[in-house]
Amino acid sequence: MSERFAWRVLGQHRSTQRKIARTSDDEAALTADIIALALQYGRYGYRRITALLHDAGWAVNLKRVERIWRREGLKVPAKQPKRKRLWLNDGSCIRLPSSTRDTDPGGRPEHYLQGRRSALTAPAERGSPAWRRPFDERPVV
Repeated sequence: MSERFAWRVLGQHRSTQRKIARTSDDEAALTADIIALALQYGRYGYRRITALLHDAGWAVNLKRVERIWRREGLKVPAKQPKRKRLWLNDGSCIRLPSSTRDTDPGGRPEHYLQGRRSALTAPAERGSPAWRRPFDERPVV
């Protein structure tokens, strides 16, 4: 039985058995530094963490930091939406509860349609365009 046939029967590629996976000696220290920086700077992603590691003296590749970042399950939290505010005449502001905010049936804020509402509810003009009217009905310029 050939070696190729044996690996095909086992469902593995031949190169998986030839190379021994090796990890760097500084992998644990680098991982600890990445986690520490991610905890300190919560909104930074792996690219900015890589820049901080370079500033700290690490000679590390961006791909390596990204690989460790994903392996450790680190993620940047999603941005929170800005809170809607209601401004008063005296300069103070209060935030409305979400249930009392005005929205249209589509869920959009009321101010989204303020300029368009009159155009949507106004009756359309009757009549045909000037270029379709007979010559005797056209305005004289």
